[in-house]
Amino acid sequence: MKGRASTPRGLRQRMSDLHIWAGLLVGWLLYAMFLTGTVSYFKEEISQWMRPEVPHRVDQPDAAAVAERVMAGLQARAADSPQWSFALPDDRNPLVDAFWRKPGVQGRRAFESATFDPHTGRVVAARDTRGGEFFYRFHFQFHYMPVLWGRWLAGICAMFMLVAIVSGVITHKKIFTDFFTFRWGKGQRSWLDAHNVLSVLGLPFHLMITYTGLVTLMLLYMPFGEQAAFRTPAERRLLTAQTSASVQPQAPSGQAAPLAPIGGMVRQAQARWGTDGLGRVTIANPGDAVARVVVTRGDEGRVSTSPQYMLFEGRSGRLLEVRDSVGPAAETRGVMYALHLGRFSDGVTRWLYFLVSLAGTAMVGTGLVMWTVKRRTRLPDPARPHFGFWLVERLNIAAIAGLSIAMAGMLWANRLLPLGMPQRAEWEVHAFFIVWATTLLWALLRPARRAWIELLWTAAAMLALLPVLSWITTCRHLLASLEAGDSVFAGMELTLWALAVLHAVLALRTMRHQARLPRPRQAARAAAAPSRADGLAAEGGR
Repeated sequence: MKGRASTPRGLRQRMSDLHIWAGLLVGWLLYAMFLTGTVSYFKEEISQWMRPEVPHRVDQPDAAAVAERVMAGLQARAADSPQWSFALPDDRNPLVDAFWRKPGVQGRRAFESATFDPHTGRVVAARDTRGGEFFYRFHFQFHYMPVLWGRWLAGICAMFMLVAIVSGVITHKKIFTDFFTFRWGKGQRSWLDAHNVLSVLGLPFHLMITYTGLVTLMLLYMPFGEQAAFRTPAERRLLTAQTSASVQPQAPSGQAAPLAPIGGMVRQAQARWGTDGLGRVTIANPGDAVARVVVTRGDEGRVSTSPQYMLFEGRSGRLLEVRDSVGPAAETRGVMYALHLGRFSDGVTRWLYFLVSLAGTAMVGTGLVMWTVKRRTRLPDPARPHFGFWLVERLNIAAIAGLSIAMAGMLWANRLLPLGMPQRAEWEVHAFFIVWATTLLWALLRPARRAWIELLWTAAAMLALLPVLSWITTCRHLLASLEAGDSVFAGMELTLWALAVLHAVLALRTMRHQARLPRPRQAARAAAAPSRADGLAAEGGR
């Protein structure tokens, strides 16, 4: 025993410890980031489902005609605004989301927004909701805290994730063997096998998505290079032009001048990038002699988010500038940003993103569960664990099963809250956190195994009943959606049922699993002996 104790720990054993603790310390936040980021690949479809008053339409009107209609609506609602901006509709978002700047107001309250019908130019009469945008924003900036704090916290978690991935690769000596090794119903061994399979299955994707996530906010985390390289206002404007389609507006001249027809400018952009290749129209100083109009190219079909735009003089419609390319560094950033967001993808690629990202979510979840499963057998009395173990186990339950319930709870709130309720969209978000907190309370009050079973069944029931609730409250049921060719509503509800089945399977497996708790004397002997599980983890689950 002395010889064993004096043996220095090798690189793989040290990397195993680093992998375990890097994943555990921020594992609950990582799980939430992964799951909400996963569903965000379909955030436009989720937003459509959460606005059932908007009818399903197959045809999309011409972008130039849409721009003219929306311009008329903005002139009626925000004639004194110094800036208008609206996204043109596409196959995934049939509406026009517009925002404008309030004159003389600064900060987060400086903007107002509205959603326009592209066929009529009128504001859409639909329920107030954050839609899928909430899940997208939550996955990298959380909620109920300043945005910058949330993004810093997400960045710290992503750095821990990157460390966990690299240390995990070093730890697993037989990384490809692990992909083909899974022993069902073997308790701790099964959890380790599942974690290994899920890790190896999406390893390139997980590494890419973690690294590119850090790159998207690199100027927030490491601003020193930018500050050193770009010192003057002219240099900073050049940086903005390389990374953003936002054109700095000139000071208004005070001389009134009507805008030239916006449709002509949009048609010039269509001639350059294709009928469906446009993204957004932004107008600075509308109604002034120095007005400028920017028509940007859309991201669909482009494996880069680097800015491409056409700049027009507002009063004459004359083309002033075309930007079709940026420098190598900015283009590299644009490619990494696009890889992370996946907006370039078609339906098949987006589903692949979703499935591999869901496997990454399961990877984080199985890692958290494996930590408790492995250590339970070494407790002196597994039926009465110490407080630290007890707390981690309950947090696992709330973070994994509870998050599914919370996300389903937000969708239930979307259908049940009164349509005219003040701050309705905010209360949908509040419902998400209230339900999530309730699952944590339940996990704290119930035995761990019973809490897992009860919350997994609750998640399965809530997900399965959502299409029924939607039918009762909106009269848009699955058969009608299938007959109308409404792939968004039909696809959303079929996916909800598939996720319900997944949670039901997990609940059944948990019910059938008979926890083999060793007797106190056996547990003490196991705790004193070297842990075979640690050796398995250190050698890559050999």
